[in-house]
Amino acid sequence: QDHVCSLPKVPFRGAPCSDAAGSQVPYSTIMKQVNSSLSGVLWDEVQKAPFYEYKDSAGQFHQVWFDDPHSISLKAAYVKSRGLRGIGMWNGNSLDYSKEAAAEQQTQAMWQALTP
Repeated sequence: QDHVCSLPKVPFRGAPCSDAAGSQVPYSTIMKQVNSSLSGVLWDEVQKAPFYEYKDSAGQFHQVWFDDPHSISLKAAYVKSRGLRGIGMWNGNSLDYSKEAAAEQQTQAMWQALTP
């Protein structure tokens, strides 16, 4: 079904359906893949996070959830408004640090979003 992606039940740390059933995708891959995905960028208002959907070459349906500068800035603003002492981003080394202009702009925007 559209917008429904069931993770396989792979036990991990006691959770029946966990991150052990998925994998991490580098931000550079996400930025290239999202434009050719089935859905384009979708937004989940509860999670305040973007995601997209695609089918692989075997016809398997996938969802990729990620943060972008908009979602990071919302989370950073929430932290600041509550007087909390910090925020983290998973996994800064997944950004694209190549010298390509688009990559440099995307990486800079992600880091700037952490400081509202």
